[in-house]
Amino acid sequence: MSKKSKRQSRKRTAPSSGNMSKANGVSHSMDFSPDYSDTIKDLKRIGILAGTFFAVLVGLSFFLR
Repeated sequence: MSKKSKRQSRKRTAPSSGNMSKANGVSHSMDFSPDYSDTIKDLKRIGILAGTFFAVLVGLSFFLR
C-alpha cells in the first residue's frame, strides 16, 4: 500500500475592493440596483397566457366529451 500524504491548505484572502481601487487609481461604488421592470412585465404576460391556455383547454374538454 502507498503512504497517504496530507495536503497543506493555505488560506486565500480575496483582495479587498479598497486595495484594488487604490492600486488602479479608479474608485468603484458598491451600489447595485438592477431594473427588473421588463422582466416583471414579461412574467406577467407569460402568466396571463398560461392561464388563458389552461382555461381554453378546460373549456374544450367539456365541449369534446
